[in-house]
Amino acid sequence: MITKRIIPCLDVDDGRVKKGVNFVNLTDVGDPTAIAAAYEQQGADELVLLDITATVNHRHAMVSTIESVASQVFMPLTVGGGIHTVADMQELLKAGADKVSLNSAAVRQPELITAGAEKFGRQCMVVAIDVRMNPATQRPEVVIDGGRTAVGLDAVEWAQQAVALGAGELLVTSMDKDGTKSGFDLALYQELTAAVNVPIIASGGAGSIEDFTTLFTQTTVDAGLAASVFHFGELTIPEVKAQLKESGVLVR
Repeated sequence: MITKRIIPCLDVDDGRVKKGVNFVNLTDVGDPTAIAAAYEQQGADELVLLDITATVNHRHAMVSTIESVASQVFMPLTVGGGIHTVADMQELLKAGADKVSLNSAAVRQPELITAGAEKFGRQCMVVAIDVRMNPATQRPEVVIDGGRTAVGLDAVEWAQQAVALGAGELLVTSMDKDGTKSGFDLALYQELTAAVNVPIIASGGAGSIEDFTTLFTQTTVDAGLAASVFHFGELTIPEVKAQLKESGVLVR
């Protein structure tokens, strides 16, 4: 049986970790290298670092930040934001990333997914999908540019297309749930896991240990990602894993 992963997420803006609600009203949380080291000590299975303003500010990926984090931690690192070319991916992988995450760039240049998969392998290619429910259609739709731009793509259809193009993993964030601590969007992940055959990381809405238990007992996602509850000490990774074990969920 495959063990479920618990993954903290560091949203980085101008070299600092930030956290908001529904992608806005960002609060400074601290230094990414120090926070990453603390999460490794807690037993995090992986770490996701996303430069949340690189794309909209037309900046390159945060290579120096990744070099600093990779020098201090040994868990797998997934890095996203500001990736526009295969050369950008290579630079991040050389800096210490294990996987690269494409979001807006994947939508605008779908061929970039394939090019990255062919050069580095599908296991390196994570496609991040930010999802917002369309009230008119009652369907999950894709948004890009840090939640600023709706593109009219059905999220499940785009997930299937991304996997066909070479994505080895999907990181799916419910924008409606992001930072609300009201629980994961279970219906979204149930539909997605039925539609694709690659690992899915669920993101958005974690507020309690029970939210993680419900996520893993009611969906077949491979990982739960959270930021606020870990950053502000409301939950620790050992607490979450202990409760999951008691509930019969296999964790590392």
